[in-house]
Amino acid sequence: MSQSHHAERTRISELVRTTPAAGPKRSIGLLAVVACLGGFLFGYDTGVISGALPYMYMPKEAGGLALTSLEEGLVGGFLLGGCAVGAIVGGRLSDRYGRRHNIIILALVFFVGAVACALSPSLWVLYPARFVLGLAVGGASTTVPVYLSETAPKEQRGMLVAVDQLMIVTGQFVAFGMNALIASLQGGPEAVVADDPSGTFAAGETASWSLLAGIGGLTVSEGNGHAWRFMLLLCSIPAIALWLGIRMMPESARWHVGRGELVQAIANLKRVRVEGKHDITVEVAEMEANRRAEEKRTKLTLRAGLKVPWLRSIIIFGGIFAILQQLTGVNTMMYYAPKVLMAAGFDAQASIILNVFTGLASVIGSAAGLLALRRFGRRQVLLVGQTILTLSLIAMTAIFLLGINPYISADGAVSPDIPQFVPYLVVVVIVLFMLGMQSGPGPVMWVMLSEIFPNAIRGAANGFAVMILWIANLAVTLTFPVMMDGIGPVATYAIFAGINIFAVIWYFLRIPETKKFSLERIEWEFREAGGVIRLR
Repeated sequence: MSQSHHAERTRISELVRTTPAAGPKRSIGLLAVVACLGGFLFGYDTGVISGALPYMYMPKEAGGLALTSLEEGLVGGFLLGGCAVGAIVGGRLSDRYGRRHNIIILALVFFVGAVACALSPSLWVLYPARFVLGLAVGGASTTVPVYLSETAPKEQRGMLVAVDQLMIVTGQFVAFGMNALIASLQGGPEAVVADDPSGTFAAGETASWSLLAGIGGLTVSEGNGHAWRFMLLLCSIPAIALWLGIRMMPESARWHVGRGELVQAIANLKRVRVEGKHDITVEVAEMEANRRAEEKRTKLTLRAGLKVPWLRSIIIFGGIFAILQQLTGVNTMMYYAPKVLMAAGFDAQASIILNVFTGLASVIGSAAGLLALRRFGRRQVLLVGQTILTLSLIAMTAIFLLGINPYISADGAVSPDIPQFVPYLVVVVIVLFMLGMQSGPGPVMWVMLSEIFPNAIRGAANGFAVMILWIANLAVTLTFPVMMDGIGPVATYAIFAGINIFAVIWYFLRIPETKKFSLERIEWEFREAGGVIRLR
């Protein structure tokens, strides 16, 4: 160790000795639970729409919004457009004002967006409300993993970022569960007939909307379509808990070091480190050495980073990773699972209730991924999960081709002659898909995006990659209903299967192993290798 390095280490050691903690001790576990309420809201707000859509399709007189297929895509699309903007803006704001500060603001945006969506009198109010909610979802998807990654000790980093993924799918599971509960209490989408020119139903008779929708000239007087409002309003409750909880947590020490605020970094780090178990002096010295090395180089911004070959390589890698994670088709299962199940022959209420199994599989898969990341490397976990979901997509294609298509009538309805077990095979395949997705690409991508970018542009670069993710998500969300109606389930899932066969190959060739390295070491390795990602 050179004399200057020794003097710097001595100075930091003295600062650590004399600087008191910035507030009460907080365990890393508690910090993760509170911060991951942002992930929970992410999951709830993206998952809840699957159960709300069947009610939104009902006429306005019945409490719905009279959706068309295009408008169905736009309801999801406006949220995802907000997510893309929120991701890139949220990344920049977290670099400028702090990770914790950003999460506090996001909690308020979650609350406002949820209430505005639930109270929307029309689609033209719902669209901007969903966009606002998307800003919060996108901001949380960028900020929370970075906050956890920067705050956690390196031996717990992968697990804690995976906890955020677990909370995302838990939010989706709770959304599906609440949708099923509300659907059970309200009944499936039903309306009271006002006039039926066909004579099938008498005036004043209540019937399922799936039976009424195909009757030309039919009018209704009322119905239970308002159920979708209750589903969306529940999103506001965890937003309040996030706002209260994150105010009690410390700011990221690495963010403070990046601003040259060494004392504040030490004071905040002391709140989340166990004395005697973690050497704060060594940890802060490594952060400070990295900051000083960055100061000697050209000041980095995302735009400047794209002009540096090794950084451009990492940023492009992150973008491709994000796109492939969305092209798994996970959101065709998450947002439109009831639509897929109805295509397989289930009615609307049964589809909403069966969707709970999708959410449960996500939670179990994410928990398995969390445990796997503690024991195995990122590459192993990713490749196993990706292989499972790819095989599931191939199976889904085969089930629709061989088991369902032969029983579809000219009007698009599934014949009652279909073998009873076939629709349940679709449920089984969706469950297997979600187990593979949430135990592999789901957690691994979020962990690695929080690790691979240099500290100087971590928030902005992560935000850029997550923005790309949300744009890919938006593309899938907008095109899936059109693809299902236009080319059918067989061709739709065959396309997704082909894309994911390519993804397995790309992951095998390109994904590095980052588990055993500190964030500063990962940055050094990438720089020395010229951006060629070969960590193993």
